[in-house]
Amino acid sequence: QVQFEESGGSQVQPGGSLRLSCVVSGTIFSFYPMAWYRQAPGKPRELVASIRSDLQTDYADSVKGRFSISRTNSRDTLYLRMDRLEHEDAAVYYCNAYSADSDSLDSWGPGTQVTVSS
Repeated sequence: QVQFEESGGSQVQPGGSLRLSCVVSGTIFSFYPMAWYRQAPGKPRELVASIRSDLQTDYADSVKGRFSISRTNSRDTLYLRMDRLEHEDAAVYYCNAYSADSDSLDSWGPGTQVTVSS
């Protein structure tokens, strides 16, 4: 069974930075395109960033130029560097395999909470 363990969330002021990590177990991590998703209260889950096994990346328009996704296959770990955080970035962040339809993914970790407030 695939498991995801996200960490690194915290409360930061607008303009601040965070680095999220996600350790993946139970699968061959390096084979899969991976992604970060987020869900704010009362809003649907949204795709934030994705990275393929060849390290090509893609970002939601709302985070382009501020967030950076990366992976270390030897450690089965996915990262999300977040700079110039805005109030709208506050959410629970999850990692998972990349899918255009995240509802099709049936295994999720607990996520990590990011709060942006002054």
